[in-house]
Amino acid sequence: MTTLEIMKAVKDASVGVMTADEKKKNLALNKMADALIANAEKILEANEKDLENARGKVSEVMLDRLLLTRERIQGMAQGIRDVSSLPDPVGNVIESHVHPKGMEIKKVTVPLGVIAIIYESRPNVTSDAAALAIKSGNACILRGGKEAHQSAAAITDALREGLSAAGLPENAVMLIEDTSRESANELMRAVGYVDLLIPRGGKGLISACVQNALVPCIETGTGICHIYVDEYADLNKALDIIENAKKSRPSVCNAAEVCLVNKKILPDFLPLLEKRLQSGEHPVELRADESCAKYMPNALPAGENDFDTEFLDYIMAVKAVEDVYAAAEHIKRHGTHHSDAIVTENADSAAVFTSLVDSAAVYVNVSTRFTDGGEFGLGCEMGISTQKLHARGPMGLKELCTYKYVVSGNGQIR
Repeated sequence: MTTLEIMKAVKDASVGVMTADEKKKNLALNKMADALIANAEKILEANEKDLENARGKVSEVMLDRLLLTRERIQGMAQGIRDVSSLPDPVGNVIESHVHPKGMEIKKVTVPLGVIAIIYESRPNVTSDAAALAIKSGNACILRGGKEAHQSAAAITDALREGLSAAGLPENAVMLIEDTSRESANELMRAVGYVDLLIPRGGKGLISACVQNALVPCIETGTGICHIYVDEYADLNKALDIIENAKKSRPSVCNAAEVCLVNKKILPDFLPLLEKRLQSGEHPVELRADESCAKYMPNALPAGENDFDTEFLDYIMAVKAVEDVYAAAEHIKRHGTHHSDAIVTENADSAAVFTSLVDSAAVYVNVSTRFTDGGEFGLGCEMGISTQKLHARGPMGLKELCTYKYVVSGNGQIR
């Protein structure tokens, strides 16, 4: 099917999801989870083909983003079930009042309609996006990258099987077959078919969508995430947090890319940091500014762009700063409004940092790796919004709804 034919089919199917009650939507989600497990072998075979095509062309870290295992498929299915157990976001009365003429004015949550998501190499986004769309009463157009297309197609087939088994239109979830740039452009121009476009991927993809989309578009930001180690930090706590934020899964957007260190603790902290990050199976390449390099003999000199780069790899830039105000200023100039953290035992430092750092998630003594829909209690997320309207941070069910006013009366006229 052409991209236009798919958009029309999803638009037609959206009515069936929009009018489904909570029981029907939950049944569909559980059938979708069942179908993922039942089709695990087909999904793994498709994933192996994607991996075969990608080997030698992308880094090992990026291959891990693409890789599916039985455990990861189980996790995807569990994510769908988790979404099914969440409260229905549709039909809730946000507020209401009675007009002086006697009619009741209610502000009620409703689905957006058709949500399109353009994403790159993470196959699990396919099931996360579909689950959140269905639970929030929306239909979903999926446009994955060519490097994960066979995996996404096999996952989508299973999800559609589940929808059909529950009596909902299978076309409420469809994958764009064309992986060329033109299909992405068509979605950006799909006025009348797409109610919200969400790009989820690298800087180039997100910028293209934000700058060129004619349909409403959410900016999901690249993650140049910072950790500032304050002069009042517990150094062992800082080491644990930085190691987790950098090494647990460096290919994701909530991984830390930059470590800012208060000048007063450079001699005490930096040798410990270098030792911690360069030990183990995956040593981190450190790129340090001139002040930090004196205490990190194995570090490379930081280049001109290293503090403006989302590495998505075992690489971290390290910079000395005067104080918490200087740290906040650096983040303002170089950050992406995603996730930034301070490590400190001083309440005043924490208050300054959380006040000045204008990011979707700001942490005090916590790893940035927690910026995630599942961790925030949303089941999973459609993406991490780094803008301020209408959603910010992990986008869950509530962020996939809008509202309308329902006015009930008895013949009132103005």
